[in-house]
Amino acid sequence: MRPTVADIRALKGKRQITMLYVITPEEAAAAAAAHIDMLSIEARYWSPAMRAAAGDCFVQIGLPYRELVTSEDYLRAAHKAMQSGGDCVYCAASLATVRALADEGIPVVGHLGLIPSKCTWTGGFKAVGKTSAGALALWQQAVALEAAGAFAAELEVVPDRVAAELSKRSSLIMLGMGAGPGADAQYLFAEDVLGYTRGHRPRHAKTYRDFAAENDRLQAERIAAFNEFRSDVESRDYPAAQHVVPILDAEFAAFMAKLP
Repeated sequence: MRPTVADIRALKGKRQITMLYVITPEEAAAAAAAHIDMLSIEARYWSPAMRAAAGDCFVQIGLPYRELVTSEDYLRAAHKAMQSGGDCVYCAASLATVRALADEGIPVVGHLGLIPSKCTWTGGFKAVGKTSAGALALWQQAVALEAAGAFAAELEVVPDRVAAELSKRSSLIMLGMGAGPGADAQYLFAEDVLGYTRGHRPRHAKTYRDFAAENDRLQAERIAAFNEFRSDVESRDYPAAQHVVPILDAEFAAFMAKLP
């Protein structure tokens, strides 16, 4: 049975929550079969096929920051996400927008720490909260996010001890990505877990399979198969008798007799 927000909140302090970012129905289905608790799926990848593949996983739908602008934009997108089977929405917009969503009863996940879409304010793609002032700012942001009505926050690339204190002191479900074992959840991208990361591989990533090599092997097999098909066509080995529809000689003769 698919968990509710109340079920997710009830796990805080009892056990670590598992979470994966996925982009294909195959990844979603594999996560469901592996009993992963939560999935993060961007709105651009969200579809009925993804909902079906996700099974009993609790799904967070990522609302696209900068594509959506006003609170009304976010409200419309959030209602659509929930109507299509989402269990909560991720929102990196302002506290006012988070509050507007929460006021409508929509479960909202915010973001703390390294926020890629806003990292110019924290010095680029690097850890946040490594100084006492930075850590205190994170705590204040967590308090504000909680007051705005969010029930959870992605906590990305912050010191482990800071993350543990934030998790203990806040009712927010802290979805840790590079935030150490003290966060409420451990959150990774499927591409990092499966070993086909596009671009930079983050420090916190752990790879469990080498899908990059397997994908390279499959691509080589595709090219070989397509080459063999082209060669068969050129040599007239394809199509062969088993690939065509036959017609009885008498019927073909009658057809020919009627042609002008």
